[in-house]
Amino acid sequence: MGIKVIERNKKAGFEFFLIEKFEAGIVLKGTEVKALRAGKVSLAEAYVHIDEKGETWLYNMNIAQYEFGNINNHEEGRKRKLLLHKEQALDIYHRMKAERLTLIPTQIYFKDSMVKIEIALAKGKQLHDKRATEAKRDVEKKLRRGDYD
Repeated sequence: MGIKVIERNKKAGFEFFLIEKFEAGIVLKGTEVKALRAGKVSLAEAYVHIDEKGETWLYNMNIAQYEFGNINNHEEGRKRKLLLHKEQALDIYHRMKAERLTLIPTQIYFKDSMVKIEIALAKGKQLHDKRATEAKRDVEKKLRRGDYD
């Protein structure tokens, strides 16, 4: 089957330096999966938290309500458990604390009918870093087009 990307966090690369990426499973309800198949999800404000015990939680990911759902429809902004190995989660947790990093979701996708989420260890960019990234992107565009002003 392969991978079918549902949503990418477009702000992640602009707001953060992405250091290392990980793949995690996600615990969902039935109506959430149906809404994901329809593409009704937003990762823009989402973030990941790991506690001292190694439990990983995803906050602020908005999955719109399934329009054909009944009274058992899911809550849109609820926290969702991510499935990582405990040793891997604790390793990420200690690295976050030591290097002052944050953990953000970069994309959510179907992988062989399973919903997976890609999370990344990231360091926030300063304003001058964002300007430098934008200038570099502009130069690369001009080189591709052949504009050598």
